[in-house]
Amino acid sequence: MPVFRSIVFSAALAGLIVGVVISIAQFVGTVPLIQQSEVYERRAAAPATQDHASPANDQDKAHHPESAWEPEEGFQRNAFTVGANILTAIGFALLLTGVYAIRGRHVTWREGLLWGLAGFVVFTAAPGLGLPPELPGMPVADLTARQIWWIATAAATAGGLCLLALSPAAWSAVLGLALIALPHLIGAPLAPESHSAVPAALSHRFIVVVTLTSLLFWALLGVATSLAFERISRSQS
Repeated sequence: MPVFRSIVFSAALAGLIVGVVISIAQFVGTVPLIQQSEVYERRAAAPATQDHASPANDQDKAHHPESAWEPEEGFQRNAFTVGANILTAIGFALLLTGVYAIRGRHVTWREGLLWGLAGFVVFTAAPGLGLPPELPGMPVADLTARQIWWIATAAATAGGLCLLALSPAAWSAVLGLALIALPHLIGAPLAPESHSAVPAALSHRFIVVVTLTSLLFWALLGVATSLAFERISRSQS
């Protein structure tokens, strides 16, 4: 029970801190880019909206469901962003603190940083090579296909890194590298070829900012979970 409490409490504390910090980074970096992209998306959708609003197309309205609910701009949207970031950070923090507990030894902040960087490679860098972050209004591949490829890539990368790090045998290194490369040899689902109103420069900037923000997220999470887990574990013992 003390170990379980250490895992949960340290993950909650680290996740809360990192979630708030990353939210601030997103408000400065990624959110303005998303808002710019939404402007281009609305402009591209405006002609179609006007066509549907014409009397000749009134009968088509019954065939078009209302748009999905979205939080209002301002406080509501920002609050949902912060809440989602905190919950995400706590979820990944539970994963890291669970690893610390299983290893059963003291973990330093440097080791926590390495585990955080490993998380960045598994959950951001490797899947991002095939499925980079996308702005609203950009053509995308089928959602189910993207989810399957993303999960398979993350799992293969995690397995490959474990083989490389935990076993000194040559066969383990070869198998680990093969696992990491396999999803990329198969290839990620391709988006349909269509024109996007979002400028390419804006999309490239978004990819860079999201990747750097994710790197910050995982580095902070690795350090914060290691410090919190060590401190709370000592207090529980």
